[in-house]
Amino acid sequence: MNTSTPPTITFIGGGNMASAIVGGLLRQGHPAERLQIVEPWDEQRAKLALQFPGVTVLPQAGPALQPSGLVVWAVKPQTFKEAALTSQPHLVGALHLSVAAGITSESIAGWLQTQRIVRAMPNTPALVGLGMTGLFARTGANEADRALVEAVVRTTGELVWVQEEQQLDAVTALSGSGPAYVFYFLEAMRDAGARMGLPPEVAYQLAVGTFVGASTLAQRSDDPPQVLRERVTSKGGTTYAALTAMNEAGVKAKFEDALFAAQKRAEELGREFGK
Repeated sequence: MNTSTPPTITFIGGGNMASAIVGGLLRQGHPAERLQIVEPWDEQRAKLALQFPGVTVLPQAGPALQPSGLVVWAVKPQTFKEAALTSQPHLVGALHLSVAAGITSESIAGWLQTQRIVRAMPNTPALVGLGMTGLFARTGANEADRALVEAVVRTTGELVWVQEEQQLDAVTALSGSGPAYVFYFLEAMRDAGARMGLPPEVAYQLAVGTFVGASTLAQRSDDPPQVLRERVTSKGGTTYAALTAMNEAGVKAKFEDALFAAQKRAEELGREFGK
């Protein structure tokens, strides 16, 4: 991050997503002494201390915390409320960024007694700097707050803002959970390749390379996906045979149903753990 006076950023929770953001910040030159992580699990805390020398790692929020310009809530939905209520007295005056699925900003505002809240829905490719994050800001978060959040999130990949908070449940279904769908299809392609006689590692290499190449082509092309698909589908050819089999099995419709199931579960998490 290129700022003259980098803010102190506190992470509540030190799992994969917190690690991805911390790593991105350090690579961008954010001073390690201006980063602090609250992680209650001894083993994970020791791992973080080794992984990020100079970053303060604490077992709980307390007087030892430096005043924070930004707090990143990287906790599971079911533990958010307890963590917020116990940590809030030590985090007064900060901007808050939540990466917890489902938990609404209204619930967070009540627990933390502030309106300066941004919700984010990142995904695990953030671990390699290729994440995709959806963002929503409450009206209490001003332009400077949004700019700070953008600077932090961009260290892990790309981002989009949504205008309505409920749209984050759709973001969760598409990109938040999306890497698992890709891995699911990679499994299927690897296993099918092996059944066809390829060594599994070769089949997997082919599958991964195909996803990377096709995604990069889609990213760089102005054409919609149906046009890109049609260009590799000759009637009566091998691709046509595969797509016909998928269409006859209703794969597209069932896949869309799966995304709606993920969206529904995100809504349920907010109701279940946001009280």
